Amino acid sequence: MSAGVVAIAVVPDRRTGTSMWELYELAIACAVFGNPQPDLADAWYELRLCGEAGTGVFSVRTDHGLEGLVGADTVIVPSVPDAVVEDGEDVPPELVDALRAAAASGARMVSLCTGAFALAAAGLLDGRRATAHWQHTGQLAARHPGVLVDDSVLYTDEGTVLTSAGATAALDLCLHLVRKDLGAGVAGQLARRLVVPAHRAGGQAQFIEAPVPPSDDDSLGPVLQWATEHLAEPLTVDLLARRARLSPRTFHRRVQEACGTTPLQWLLQQRVARAQTLLESTDLPVEQIGDHTGLGTAANLRRHFTRAVGVSPTDYRRSFRPSGPPSRGR
Repeated sequence: MSAGVVAIAVVPDRRTGTSMWELYELAIACAVFGNPQPDLADAWYELRLCGEAGTGVFSVRTDHGLEGLVGADTVIVPSVPDAVVEDGEDVPPELVDALRAAAASGARMVSLCTGAFALAAAGLLDGRRATAHWQHTGQLAARHPGVLVDDSVLYTDEGTVLTSAGATAALDLCLHLVRKDLGAGVAGQLARRLVVPAHRAGGQAQFIEAPVPPSDDDSLGPVLQWATEHLAEPLTVDLLARRARLSPRTFHRRVQEACGTTPLQWLLQQRVARAQTLLESTDLPVEQIGDHTGLGTAANLRRHFTRAVGVSPTDYRRSFRPSGPPSRGR
């Protein structure tokens, strides 16, 4: 049994082969969707690599042509050749046609980094909010004025079309897809295995001074870990700053630099994420989940949860227990 077919479009540069950066996002998608995790979910994804085989520093073998994109539940374009972005070359017409056909068949369309140029060339981003690596969003906006380019966020989710910035933001979006399909618990455990944060909201700043999460030997690492283990308690910036042996002002600045958000917003994100897990994995009433997450009353939980997730806790529980990927009757 499969949790859904994920088809990845492999688009090597026909002049130079597959570049290291193109392989990076391709490898991220393969690592998330191509490695079954039977202890996390009974049904994992079925992965297809579609397109031309790539050569270069590493070789990439594909098992389908681009026609394999049609019929998939999710189609991912990890990146396009550098020449498309830097020299203004057209996206290969056969890829454009395949993407349009896949979208018409009902697939969820996803781009990682410069893959947005391919979705835009296929007309799939017109009138939609989209992003790419901040170094390339200027070219994307200039070449495709119908796209609502946002150069500041990690990723965008427009329902059936999702885009991410480059590098590790691609992993954030892939984990976001797992969260949507299989729930926060599965996504959190997978993130732990990949040694990355369980959830970074798509609206988090793309360009921050220190994008790498705090390590254990950093003064922030232990205190943020402690905070996630004590979310039910009344946590304040002053309290966390004292545990980090920093002034509140310095603590605020360090969290902003490391996490791209304020300490209070970071706490709220952790509490909402914990509420998601409890809604999926327990039958606790909303009032008790408010207590367990530190969000307080049921009304307060509903207000913050609905604002962050877009649906009420009750609707979230109904939708995600059980949950599955977008499907067309498979």
